[in-house]
This record gives sequence, C-alpha cells and structure tokens, in this order.
Amino acid sequence: MRLRRTIQAALTACATLAASAGLVAVGTASAEAATPLPTRVFAPYFESWTGQSPATLAAQSGAKHLTMAFLQAATKGSCTPYWNGDTSLPVSSSSFGADIATIRANGGDVIPSFGGYTADNTGTEIADSCTDVNQIAAAFENVITTYDVSRIDLDIEDNSLTNTAGIDRRNKAIKLVQDWAAANGRSIQFSYTLPTTTSGLASSGLAVLKNAVSNNARIDVVNLMTFDYYDGAAHDMAADTQTATTGLYNQLAKLYPTKTPAQLWGSIGIIEMVGIDDYGPAETFTVANATTVYNWAVSKGINTLSFWALQRDNGGCPGTAGNDYCSGINQNTWDFTHIFAPFTSGTTVGNDFSVAVNPGSGSVVAGSSTSATVSTAVTTGSAQSVNLSVTGAPAGVTATVTPGSVTAGGTATLSVATTATAAPGTYPLTITGNAASGSHTSTYTLTVTGVTPPTGLVNGGLETGSLAPWTCQTGGAVVSTPVHSGSYALQAAATGAQTGQCSQTVTLSPNTAYTLTGWVQGSYAYLGVSGGATASAWTSSSGWTKLTVPFTTGASGTVTVYLHGWYGQGNVFGDDFSIA
Repeated sequence: MRLRRTIQAALTACATLAASAGLVAVGTASAEAATPLPTRVFAPYFESWTGQSPATLAAQSGAKHLTMAFLQAATKGSCTPYWNGDTSLPVSSSSFGADIATIRANGGDVIPSFGGYTADNTGTEIADSCTDVNQIAAAFENVITTYDVSRIDLDIEDNSLTNTAGIDRRNKAIKLVQDWAAANGRSIQFSYTLPTTTSGLASSGLAVLKNAVSNNARIDVVNLMTFDYYDGAAHDMAADTQTATTGLYNQLAKLYPTKTPAQLWGSIGIIEMVGIDDYGPAETFTVANATTVYNWAVSKGINTLSFWALQRDNGGCPGTAGNDYCSGINQNTWDFTHIFAPFTSGTTVGNDFSVAVNPGSGSVVAGSSTSATVSTAVTTGSAQSVNLSVTGAPAGVTATVTPGSVTAGGTATLSVATTATAAPGTYPLTITGNAASGSHTSTYTLTVTGVTPPTGLVNGGLETGSLAPWTCQTGGAVVSTPVHSGSYALQAAATGAQTGQCSQTVTLSPNTAYTLTGWVQGSYAYLGVSGGATASAWTSSSGWTKLTVPFTTGASGTVTVYLHGWYGQGNVFGDDFSIA
C-alpha cells in the first residue's frame, strides 16, 4: 500500500458528502493565519474517498487531528489538485468544509496531504503532473487559504521518488510558499512522508531532503512510513520503528548540523499501518506494539504520531492484510486511536488491557456444546491481573470462562453447553474483563438451532460466521460488510475466469411449489436453483435488493440453491436467504 488508495465506486458517495459539507466557508485568502499545530500531534490518516464524515469519525474515535488523504491532479499534466483527483471534489469549502469547521470547533485541526501511492504511480502527484513551479506554489497556497491550515503534508513514494524534475519543482514551490507566507504573516509548515528501511531512509528518500536543502526549502517534519518493508523477513514492528526512526535521526543530523538533538527529534514523525499491512502477517503492528511506540515517541520528543488509517482501527476482518476498512487482527474498535490520542498532550499512558473472543460467534444444535478462545492483551502500560466472567446465557444454556483470572496477555476458554430444551435463537454472550484500571467487554454471538428446517435451507443468514454448508468458488467468503441484517453476509467472488458461485444442496418435498428469496447487492447478482428445478433472477444494484425466485421441485425434491455474479463484474453479496 505504502499509503496508496484507489478511486473507485466510493467517489459517488464522496461527492454527496462534499455537497452536504459546503455549508460554511473554512478559510479565505484574507483569513487570519491559522493556529499552528501542537508541538506534539497525533493525526491519523482519514481516507477521504469513503463517503464518511471526517468530523463524525474524529468525534467517535477521539482523534482530534486528522491527516486528510489525498490531493492530486485529475489527469497527468494538470496543475489543479482535487480530493482524490475527483473533479467533483475541488479545493473549496464545499468539499469537507463543514467537517473541518466542526473538527476545529471540537479543538482539533486537519493536515491536507498531497500525493499518495496512486498519485505517485500515475503521474498525478501535483509536482510530477504540473511543470510550472509557480502554479504548483499557487495550488499549495490555495489549499492553505481555502482551509486555513498550518501544515501541508507531501506523501512521496514509488515513481515520485525517482522523478528528479518533479522533486526539484516541488521543493522550489515549497520555498515560494514559505516566502509568500512570511510576507503575509502566516505560519505554514511542510512535512514529507517517505517510505523507509528498518535503518532509515533509502537513498531515494534522502535525495528528496537533500534537494530541499539545496533549494533552501524548510522541511519542518519528516514522517517515516514504518511498514511495508517488503524485505522477506518477519518483523517486530515496534522495534523496527525505533531503529528506522533512529536511522532517520542520524541522517537528519548530517543534513542539518546546526540543529540540536531536541530539534532533530522534534522534526520527525512516525506513521504506522495498524494491524496486518500490505506485505502480510510477517508485518503485523499489534495493539501492544502501539503502546511501545507511543511511550518511546513521547520519550524522544517526536513531533507527529500517525497511522494508516482511521477507518482501519477495528477488528472487522481477522486475518486480512492491507484492508481499507479493518486492521486484520482481533481488536476492539478504536484501540489504536485510544492509545495514540494522548500523544497530542505528550502524556505517558497508564496501564490498560483489551478483551477479545475468537471466533466471535458460533452455532450449536440444542443439546450440544461449543467453545471459543478469550484473549487479553496489554494495550498500555504494564500487564495486570484480569478477572473474566460471562453473562447473557438464556435458559438451557450454561456459559463459563476458564480460568476465571489471567494476567493481561494471557488466554482463557469460553465453554458453552446447551440442553435439549434450549430455545432456538440468537443470543449475545458478554465476556467481561475486570482489572484495577477498569473493565472491558467482548461479545460472543451464540446461535442455538433445533432440527433442520422443513425447507432444508441452512445458514441462510450466514450468522454462524462460517460458510458451511455453503460452498464457493475461489474467493467466496463470509463477510461482515456489507450486510443486510445481522452480522454477516455471503460474498461470491466473480472474476474474469469465474462467476464466483456459492451454493448449497437442499432436500424439499417432491413435486411441490416453493419460493426462494434473498437479498443481494452488486453488479449482475444472480439468485436461483438448479438440479431438480431450474429458475433464477438477477439484478445490478449498489444497495440491497430483494430477489424472489418461484420454482417447483421434481420427483427427488432435491435442488441446489446458488448465488453468483458474472465474469469480470466483481464481487456480489447475498444475505437472508429463505425458502417458503
């Protein structure tokens, strides 16, 4: 990834957000100079193409400051930046203006970021795209005055690291903007965000800073992307953050020999990718890593602490690498934000812990039992004793956690037993951890079933959290988003080589009329039956649509129920299947 983001279907939603955001003007060319950022600031990246409100996520997460990604030209050769290169999201108060005003009213601010992997790879990074230094400077100044910001970030990676002409134009434009700001009584900072090795900047990143020095362009902060090393090794991400950042410190000391150690550390930023990064599980930044990095950054006097990205700070997709919307690890929502948020005030965090259960759900037939693993982790400070308990079991269900007490970082077993009289249904069981620092909870969703339904269709709502008895072509899976109801839905992965079909075989009454229903979403989503009967329906929709498929069974009564997409049209989703 290296902070790459692509511009796809979410742009339509973004345009809607931008229109609703155009209610207030954030800044103008004559506005009073923006308030400088704190000496230490936590500013996670916000993916601005998702259609979500940055102000809402900032308030929900507790992240007062955000780095807004990304600004880039719409086409190579242009000198006009747009949010994500989308011409419906210009640099104006109509694009995120109301959100930025709300963030400021709540005591925070934003840092617009130019570039990113996609722009750097397509020639639409502003200095790669535009060959006129004055127009590049004007683009920076327009962002500064429109949003009244005090820092601009420049995310330079991939091809932008080797475009020497673009590097020189960018640094010359920075110098012009700094001269303009001084003449107009403004305080403006520029930060570079650069990829790194585990021992500091590679020669290409260092060349960007050397060129800035030669152009008398002041770089206030250098942010290291301490992830995506792609070196084939397993990593302790917290330890590698420290060696990479120390390496940068030594490089900056040679570039700026007159700066004191405090000034050098105070010009460094750290950007993590929370959870499993693009490279895979060998590069996994854990909640415990976050505590280590946080306290080390405070002790060194680091300027900026950040991560990619705010929308990833949840445990919605265990085992998935580099996802835009979840971290790929078991965690509570906002775990990483809550650890890093105090950085803005520079305080050291106390002891705390988290509780998680894996798997997060299970289904049993009344009279049988199941189990899951309860995991605890140190999120800040040191390990402490955690007492574990479980509540919410209905009549006929017994749930226990063994052992009942662990040291944070340890695990226990959730055991669930049911009697034959347990009523079918779905029940949330709450696992609570209590410690000196407070309490945390995690939820296990238990589904109790009776005999196989008369219609034979099993797991129609996917709420067991597993595919069975559905089988799918490659890429088919149970997903937590999007869902029509409950917590899970079915994904059929259509590619150029397959429709992605997911199916299960059911036995019904012979020579009988039935109706299959289901809710679907995606391009060319097909719902139907084959085998003992043949019938189907399809739709293309970006939202959930109910499909109804009447059919009549043959002599055997057996049919195969299926969901699939169409070749090359992308994933489709289904939920709440039933036969009546």
